[in-house]
Amino acid sequence: MMLLIYLAMGLVTLAGTVVVLSREPARQAVSLSVFGLMLAILFVTVQAPDVALSQLAIGTAVVPLMIMLTIQKLGGRQ
Repeated sequence: MMLLIYLAMGLVTLAGTVVVLSREPARQAVSLSVFGLMLAILFVTVQAPDVALSQLAIGTAVVPLMIMLTIQKLGGRQ
């Protein structure tokens, strides 16, 4: 079980690094969604399914959607 937790933590670290190193806002939004999914997997491995479901709903879907809609509204300006 500990191996699964360490693997999930490594995936979260990798996904977080990708989010931070992305320069384009659209790419950041997509990688933020992947980061949210990795966090949800980590929460499931540490036996917190309620937190994982919240993370899936908000961190994986709603926040990246809001970012993408904002980018579209601004016309892609940086």
